[in-house]
Amino acid sequence: MKVKISKYQGAGNDFIILDNRNGSIELSKEQIKLLCDRRFGVGADGLMYLDSSDKFDFSMKFFNADGNEGTMCGNGGRCLVAFAAHNGIKKFHFQAIDGEHTGKVLKYSPKTSEVEIRMIDVNGIKEHSPKSFFLNTGSPHLVIFVDNLQDYDVDKNGRLWRNHPMFKGGTNVNFVQGNWGKDSSGWSQSLEPGSTMELSVRTFERGVEAETFACGTGITAASLAYHRLLSKNSSNRFGREEVFPVDIHSKVKALGGELEVNFKYLGNDKYTDIILKGPATFVFECEISI
Repeated sequence: MKVKISKYQGAGNDFIILDNRNGSIELSKEQIKLLCDRRFGVGADGLMYLDSSDKFDFSMKFFNADGNEGTMCGNGGRCLVAFAAHNGIKKFHFQAIDGEHTGKVLKYSPKTSEVEIRMIDVNGIKEHSPKSFFLNTGSPHLVIFVDNLQDYDVDKNGRLWRNHPMFKGGTNVNFVQGNWGKDSSGWSQSLEPGSTMELSVRTFERGVEAETFACGTGITAASLAYHRLLSKNSSNRFGREEVFPVDIHSKVKALGGELEVNFKYLGNDKYTDIILKGPATFVFECEISI
């Protein structure tokens, strides 16, 4: 069987995309795994179908590199919006496994576009330890704050938590370093109005079973968890009450590039209007026999 595939990447998080609006493509788990294999196939962190939809402009079906259908993929969603735009689709209200999303092409080119998508609301963050949190941003994520991210053993510690029995079905694991430790309190970054949080993230991804160059739902989870960490500290330190909703902006460095996460905080660990923004780049397209 011959299929036409396109490859896209968002901050180094790369995907194989197939236009399946006519419903003619149904790859097996083994075929998807082969296509995503970096030695014997095309190579990718995941594979997506652009499917048709009766209620939305299109729908997204995502598979992990291991061939299993996955949960939401944030960078995948952004790349799918770029692929849709390159194929003449003008509106980007789409359905994914975790619900509906809206995309927007902020800067368009045939090669690299800037794309944002609205993620699902998050209602609750579980504090796993004083510097680690668990939450779901369309996919489950454990967020662990560390002090020396560049030299941190992501593979070893990611595997440790990825299949830990306390996380039913497994979890993605994010190791995060923020801007703290420059004053006597141990914190230098505050939540003053109009300020921007800055953080760096490395992610061990479920389904890839390795560190990836970026993870959209993980970067989103890390930003919300960092806000949670800073909010707790600011409340204890300053004793001030916030007037909700609060607009929060964050810039995030991943191995493959920089992204932004912006959101509104409603209080009581409730977050809405969560926007993931960054580059979505066309790599190549080809026809392949499989």
